[in-house]
Amino acid sequence: MRRAFPTVIITATLDAAGLGLVMPVLPALLREMGVGDFGLAFQVGLLTALYAVMQFLFAPVLGRLSDRYGRRRVLLASLLGAAIDYLIMGFASQLWLIYLTRGVAGITGATSAVGASIIADISPPEKRAQRFGWLSASYGGGMILGPVIGGLFGSLSPRIPFFVAAALTGLNLILGLLTLPETGANASKGGAGPTALGRTARGVLAPLVSLLVVFGLVQLIGQAPGSTWVLFTEHRLGWTPFDVGISLSAFGLVQVLVQSTVPGRLVARVGEARTIFIGAGADIAGFVGLAWVNSWIAMIPIMIFLGLGSVSVPALQALLSDRVDEQDQGWLQGILASTNSLTSIVGPIVFTSVFALSKSSFDGLLWICAALIYVPVVLILKRALRSRPTGVTKSGGSGGCDRKNPRGVVP
Repeated sequence: MRRAFPTVIITATLDAAGLGLVMPVLPALLREMGVGDFGLAFQVGLLTALYAVMQFLFAPVLGRLSDRYGRRRVLLASLLGAAIDYLIMGFASQLWLIYLTRGVAGITGATSAVGASIIADISPPEKRAQRFGWLSASYGGGMILGPVIGGLFGSLSPRIPFFVAAALTGLNLILGLLTLPETGANASKGGAGPTALGRTARGVLAPLVSLLVVFGLVQLIGQAPGSTWVLFTEHRLGWTPFDVGISLSAFGLVQVLVQSTVPGRLVARVGEARTIFIGAGADIAGFVGLAWVNSWIAMIPIMIFLGLGSVSVPALQALLSDRVDEQDQGWLQGILASTNSLTSIVGPIVFTSVFALSKSSFDGLLWICAALIYVPVVLILKRALRSRPTGVTKSGGSGGCDRKNPRGVVP
């Protein structure tokens, strides 16, 4: 089991890098296929939305399949599908084939849910927030590295990055085949029982609804800077594309550093709930600062506050994981991945619309709106924490999991 965690971290980093490196060259590939400037932005938007929609629909399905048939099988199948998908995109000459492959990529993009499930399987409750933070940091690091690699290879040909992504995913697949053990609770039982899905829907979802709403709202808030940073900084501060690129890279590095070092230590000191509240407070401070920022220098503490705000998601993930039986971890992580995909569809529409409607009067309104969403987050979370679901132990499940030595836990 000791090999599972580093394998998941490497897998997440390579997977995110593979995804990130194709994004800078997608417009050039579409132009090569005859898409004109008028329809280019529309096509890129549709392809991006298609990937998110397919992840939203299929992440819970693949999470449940990993509960039933094993994490290893589903993760390896997803990596194989992604490698084939990248190869097809590299050779594609028709627009419909690009849409088909992006849809398939969304379906097979289950590595985040399955990776989080593996971490939940092998980690004691007190280490889950730390390791979920490392998982988030590995995705963030891959998404920083990927576009850089994509830009370098894309300058040679818009198709080369897809072959590089296929090679990275192929290496990922080989790594998984050689080093990844099975961690799922049902793997040795030949799959979960036929009533598992019904039991989950009836007995597990209801007590988690409040926390899932909180998770969704926090992820929605996170879409505010992601979708409007370029628009806002260009309008408010007059930044050039170079300035924006530097700021996004710096912000990404801050988040990676925070997520890889802070959540575990903070949870160990104050617990998951207080860590979430601390993250909310940091985010609010950052958003209020953004509403009135007027210089590069003022952006430095703002980015630090927003980076500290990223501790909320790993802590929430750990809190939710702690309330679910180990045989349902894949289902839960699939729901969380699906929720994240939904917010990545809805969030940009909401926040860019707020910015467009208010930029001529007060362009900081979108940040005030983002901060105000934390009001229901805090109220719902406080209510949810007053009660624990029955039948679920602190160790993460009621199915005979020993708190001192949970099944498969890596000390």
